[in-house]
Amino acid sequence: MAYNFEFYAPTKVIFGKGAETEIGRHAKTFGASNVLVVYGSGSAKRSGLLDRVESSLHAAGIAFQELGGVVPNPRLDKVYEGIRMGKAYNTDFLLAVGGGSAIDTAKAIAYGLAETEHDVWELFAHTRMARKCLPVASVLTIAAAGSETSRGCVITNECTGEKRAYDDNLARPKFAVMNPEYTKTLPDYQTQSGCVDIMMHTMERYFTNGGNMEITDALAEGLLRTVMKNAVKLHHQPGNYDARAEIMWAGSLAHNDLTGCGNDGGDFMSHNLEHELGGMFDVTHGAGLAAIWPSWARYVRKECLPRFVHYARNVMGITAEGSDEEIAEAGIQAMEDFYRSIGMPVNLGELGIHPTNLQIEEMADRCLAACGNHTGSAKKLTREDMIHIYTNARNSK
Repeated sequence: MAYNFEFYAPTKVIFGKGAETEIGRHAKTFGASNVLVVYGSGSAKRSGLLDRVESSLHAAGIAFQELGGVVPNPRLDKVYEGIRMGKAYNTDFLLAVGGGSAIDTAKAIAYGLAETEHDVWELFAHTRMARKCLPVASVLTIAAAGSETSRGCVITNECTGEKRAYDDNLARPKFAVMNPEYTKTLPDYQTQSGCVDIMMHTMERYFTNGGNMEITDALAEGLLRTVMKNAVKLHHQPGNYDARAEIMWAGSLAHNDLTGCGNDGGDFMSHNLEHELGGMFDVTHGAGLAAIWPSWARYVRKECLPRFVHYARNVMGITAEGSDEEIAEAGIQAMEDFYRSIGMPVNLGELGIHPTNLQIEEMADRCLAACGNHTGSAKKLTREDMIHIYTNARNSK
């Protein structure tokens, strides 16, 4: 039975070639007068994108400052640096140029600048909720996180090793500029990690024991099949614009809550388990998800068997007859085959990490603390369950 739901997706999307030339006009529409431009590595400069962005801001009469150096698994110290800059320059608008790391950093800075009397990490530690947030927008260069249209934000506290999420509609971007051309220079590993992240945002909402709608399932299954098809294309044809456009738009649709309408909000334990891998080992997020998902899936499938059968049939194309258990396992195996076909790992060894038993216990403790009362929907996980999943992922061949 479908659950009641609210769907809120206010972000304006400007999509296609040359879309970045409109940034100044859109920023002005949303009241920007002094922008902090947040970006990552030098690729934004080398590609000329940063120059185009800033030329558009200048033409609109908008002042701006730059904050570069955002890294994958974005760090709290960069957020604090941005807050200090924003205070000094009276920033009133955040513009991220990059992928999820730049966007999440910009969101966290926006929270910090809106409530300077508080430590922004309190939001990620879940000791308080935000009351205000400065406006945020993005120029997307990596299709993966979906942060360009979502309410989510993930930051790593490098002092404690904690990687934590904070979700609030206050940080929904005002607009997102998406030109697939700027994803063509990404290394294949990063492209495919992004594709996995997009799929997992959909799958986290798909494998639930709480409410389903036929139309939501159809949207989710179509999105997953489209991402898989185009991920394979990009593995062999990295310059394929149409495939990159499909992936970029799928990234936004996968994480703006559309594919969760009518269910209980989703499972998200694969993400929570991976956050601890990222916090401890600084692994690429999408690759970490690919490495943990098969072990999670095999551990929980009995408690969510109808959904795994549905997935095997409608997404992975399993046509063989057999018991529900056999069909579900065939679907999981097919997903592993797909991940490997695009160069993604399916266990922790293939990811390149070999956590000790003590490290696994520490990750399970941190994951349980971070989850609070929500420890899954496909199956509610205990600390011991988490240890088993991590251990199985480590020992899997």
